[in-house]
Amino acid sequence: MLKSIKNVYIVGPGPSSSHTIGPFKATNDFILDLVNLDLLNKIFSFKVTLFGSLALTGKGHLTDKIILDTFKNNEYLKKLDNNNNIKYEVIFDINTTFKDLKHPNTMKFECFDNKNYLIYSSIYFSIGGGEIKKQGVDLNISKNECELVSINNDNKKSDYIYPFSSFKDIKSYVKEHNDISLKEVVDTFEDKDINSYLKDILNVMIKSVDNGLNSEEKYLPGSLKIVRVAKSIYKNIEKLDNETEKVEMLLTSFAYSVAEENASGKMIVTAPTCGSAGIIPSIMYFYKNILNYSEEKLIDSLKVGAIFALLAKENASISGAVGGCQAEIGVASAMGAAILSYLNDLSTYQIEYASEVALEHFLGLTCDPVKGYVQVPCIERNGVGVLRSFASFLYAKNIAPLRKNLVSFDDVLKAMKITGDDLNPLYKETSEGGLAKIIE
Repeated sequence: MLKSIKNVYIVGPGPSSSHTIGPFKATNDFILDLVNLDLLNKIFSFKVTLFGSLALTGKGHLTDKIILDTFKNNEYLKKLDNNNNIKYEVIFDINTTFKDLKHPNTMKFECFDNKNYLIYSSIYFSIGGGEIKKQGVDLNISKNECELVSINNDNKKSDYIYPFSSFKDIKSYVKEHNDISLKEVVDTFEDKDINSYLKDILNVMIKSVDNGLNSEEKYLPGSLKIVRVAKSIYKNIEKLDNETEKVEMLLTSFAYSVAEENASGKMIVTAPTCGSAGIIPSIMYFYKNILNYSEEKLIDSLKVGAIFALLAKENASISGAVGGCQAEIGVASAMGAAILSYLNDLSTYQIEYASEVALEHFLGLTCDPVKGYVQVPCIERNGVGVLRSFASFLYAKNIAPLRKNLVSFDDVLKAMKITGDDLNPLYKETSEGGLAKIIE
């Protein structure tokens, strides 16, 4: 079964859905627990311990900043703590190994009274795309074992609205219902407010491109001193003579624009993650402002693209810390290929073909952010990712009718899951392998 596509498109602060939006949600949830248990007025200090990828790349991803800001800006705590007496601490535990963790993005929240006695604690897993899972027992870590009994309290049956677990299931449903479109499948199972929800999502996507193209900031934050180039890429397009080159550089400039906004901690839409947030808005912006497609058509295309992200979340992962960057840029590119195919009125078979091609050729892609920042190679990968979406759409349009593809989208997800499981942890958003190791 699959959740609502609202779990794919989430508005939140960059630069990482798993490292900022997830911890943001976990912090608020922890505070709300304390309110509901009437414990808030007993607290003298908070301690948050980050494990795994959160510990290794949390500084560059601003994880500690988002947690501290969320605590200090929370309305309950602001009313309680007029004199700023409550203490807050974020600890990066880089000694606990990945094999000792149930999930590579683990957070332990604790609060203490004025005698430093533990009042309450909770464990959260940031599973990708801004989603979290919560565990209500204490974290027991030793050198040899870590016992985590996962309580997936966000996975109540009511959260699952689609009776499918594979694209094969969806195709069977389509056939049984007179070959309805994938957009109609989504409309059948989602709430009636899905169009208004996606309209807001589309507006944020368009705004994030505009903000990036018009930003006056010269550098991205952090020690790498990376120059923002989206605006320059866009301005240079008018000098190009080749129309194909113009299209590709337009898509690139739009993708860079959002990826640079994300790297700066600005508000973006997960699609399906923050690290891959530039690909879908690039397509939306191009088709809305360059090709003048209707808002209704664009919203419907977002529905189609989200189906493939939902399948990836259910059957593999969209988290770089779990599956490498194939799970982020790869899935986003597959979504983009599906969206482009739908916008160009291709068949359900061709839409699947495009998504499969896009993801297949990102298999094995590592997540290796230099110094933990979502900048190098992440921004460039968004530009490359949207071009891969475009190329995969062209393959679906021109090659798919010639023969039936041997590999299905479900097959590629299985391969991605196996590949992600086999990847060395150094290549899963730890900044200890790949480019992050070379460029120190």
